[in-house]
Amino acid sequence: MKYDIVIVGLGGQGILTIGNIITQAALDNNIPAYFYPLKGMAQRGGFVKVQVRLGKKDPGPYIPAKGADLVISMERSESLKAIPYIRPGKEFLLYDQVWTPTAVMLGKEEYPSLDQVCQEIKKAKGKVLTINPDELPVYEDYPVSPNVYIIGSIMGHTDLGKLMNPDSTLSTIKNRWKKGVERNSFAFQSGMAAELSK
Repeated sequence: MKYDIVIVGLGGQGILTIGNIITQAALDNNIPAYFYPLKGMAQRGGFVKVQVRLGKKDPGPYIPAKGADLVISMERSESLKAIPYIRPGKEFLLYDQVWTPTAVMLGKEEYPSLDQVCQEIKKAKGKVLTINPDELPVYEDYPVSPNVYIIGSIMGHTDLGKLMNPDSTLSTIKNRWKKGVERNSFAFQSGMAAELSK
């Protein structure tokens, strides 16, 4: 069994945290797992890319083009950088947060629409799953953590949920954050049960 994941986004969105949790959850499921943060977070808002490789001992740190079984993008425009990695027929989960770059604010560049990004993913034969940040569930008057919600969504809507036990993955999350167990459990379970746009 081999399963490769590419995660992209911007500094401050918790890209490294998502990769760390998936890696630890896989290890807790006795699946060989390797975590490669290929782009460091130089500053808040800077590009971050992480690769997680599961199921194979001592894989190299680079997932080739069309080699990812799952791509997770935490920002709309950054998705375009990750599309070349998606393996045809596999899932591309897009958390449709918009962080408008300075060049766009100054009118020097155009920001892609959600439809444009989804069309590009479909051209690469990826299966698009989208999450609207404005529709995150609320727990005790505050939206839940996007990271935990996204991990729940992954476990409920992608092939990764068939390889790893969702209950064990939730236990990994509970062990990482001793505080907020009920909030994180709610976020995870909400993500698993969510009806994602396709």
